[in-house]
Amino acid sequence: MKGKISDKALEFDKKNLWHPYTSMTAPLPVYAAAGAQGVYIDLEDGRRLVDGMSSWWCAVHGYNHPALNRAVRRQLRRMSHVMFGGLTHRPAIELGRRLVGLMPEGLDRIFYCDSGSVAVEVAAKMALQYMQATGQSRRVQLATVCGGYHGDTWQAMSVCDPVGGMHSLYAGRLPVHHFAPRPQVSFGAEWDPRDFEPMAALLAAHHSTIAAVIVEPVVQGAGGMWFYHPVYLRLLREYTSKYGILLIADEIATGFMRTGKMFACQWAGVVPDIMCIGKALTGGYMSFAATVTTPRVAEGIGSSPPGVFMHGPTFMGNPLACAVACASLDLLESSDYGRRIPQIESALHRLLAPASSIDGVRDVRVLGAIGVVEMERQVDVAQVQRMLVERGVWVRPFGRLIYIMPPYIITDRELEQLCGAIVEVISRP
Repeated sequence: MKGKISDKALEFDKKNLWHPYTSMTAPLPVYAAAGAQGVYIDLEDGRRLVDGMSSWWCAVHGYNHPALNRAVRRQLRRMSHVMFGGLTHRPAIELGRRLVGLMPEGLDRIFYCDSGSVAVEVAAKMALQYMQATGQSRRVQLATVCGGYHGDTWQAMSVCDPVGGMHSLYAGRLPVHHFAPRPQVSFGAEWDPRDFEPMAALLAAHHSTIAAVIVEPVVQGAGGMWFYHPVYLRLLREYTSKYGILLIADEIATGFMRTGKMFACQWAGVVPDIMCIGKALTGGYMSFAATVTTPRVAEGIGSSPPGVFMHGPTFMGNPLACAVACASLDLLESSDYGRRIPQIESALHRLLAPASSIDGVRDVRVLGAIGVVEMERQVDVAQVQRMLVERGVWVRPFGRLIYIMPPYIITDRELEQLCGAIVEVISRP
C-alpha cells in the first residue's frame, strides 16, 4: 500500500467504514493521515497538524517515539502473541512488577485486559463475584455519579450518565444501577460538605444491595470534562469502607500523570479496592489495559466455587503490548514530566484565559495537561474541526466542549499554536 490515498479509496471509506460516534448515512468529514511524528499528525494533502488530543488521550509521549519503536521491534523478533491461559512470558511479568511499584499501596493483583471498556467490565465482574463468593449475594448493583463515562460496552454503559450521556438511547435496556448527582464543588474551590450529602443518603439507603461504587477520580472525562473536589473522593472512600462496599477507580483517562499526579486518586490520598488503567499505558501504540485489585478481593473471589475469576480475553497479556507498556513506563519515570506537566498546566491557564470573555463561552477550566473550553451551546463538530485544521491543529470537539489533552512532550510554542487556534475559532461569529 504505497502512495497517497486515492479519491476512490476515500469514497470507499465514506460508504463502508463506520467511524466512532458518527452516522453511516450522513458521516462527519474525515482527514486522511499519512503519518505522525512527535506531536504532529501529517495529512495526505501535505498539511501538518499539532495534535491536541494525544489520539484520545493515549499517545502521551508523542508519535513514532524511538524508544517505543525499539521495544516493539525487539519483542517482534521473539513473539508477537501467545495465549495467556497456561502460559506466561517475560514482558507480562516485568510489566506486572513495574505496575505494582507504581500503584497506590495495596493494589498488587493484576488482570490484563485488551481495552479500557473491558477493564471496566472486569472490575464490575470482580465486584459482583467477590460479593457472591463472600456470602453477600444480595449485593448485585453498582452506584456512581451522574456525568460519568466508563466506556461503550454493556456494563460500562450502564454506569455512564443515564440522561445526558452518549448512551441514553439504551435506557431501559441496560442493567439498572444507582446514580447520585454529579459533584458540584469544582477542583480548587472551597469545599462545601453539602456536596456529598446526596451520595451519603444513597449509600445509607441502598448499601445492602450495592456491590461497588465506580467513579472517575477528580476528573470526569467524556461525560463532560468536569473537575471536582478531591474531598468528595475522600468521603466516598470513607463511606464505602463503612458499608463494606468496594470502591472502583476508573483511571483509564486520568492515570499516568495526566492530572499532574501518577493517578488522580492521589489528589485525595485514597486507595480504591479496584483500579482500571489503560490508554497511556502503552503510549498509544496498541490497545491494552489492566484491572488491578487488592489481595482481599482476589482471595475473596477464590474462596468460593468456582474459585476462579470468570473472564479471559483472547489477547490478554499480549507480549507486544506488555513490552511497549514497559518502555512507556520507562519514559514516564525517566522523563521530566513531573516538572513539565505543571508547566503545561500554567501555559494552558494563560493561553486559554482569553476564551473566558468570548460570547458563547460558559466556562474555561484547566487541570494538569487538560484544557477545556465549555460552550453554552452544542458545537458544530464538522465546522469547528475544519476551521481548526485550517489553522494547523487537531482537536476533536464533542457536545458543548472544545478540549485538549496534548502529548506531554509538547513545547510552549506548539501549545501557543493549539490554544491560539481555539480562541480564534470560537471568537468568530
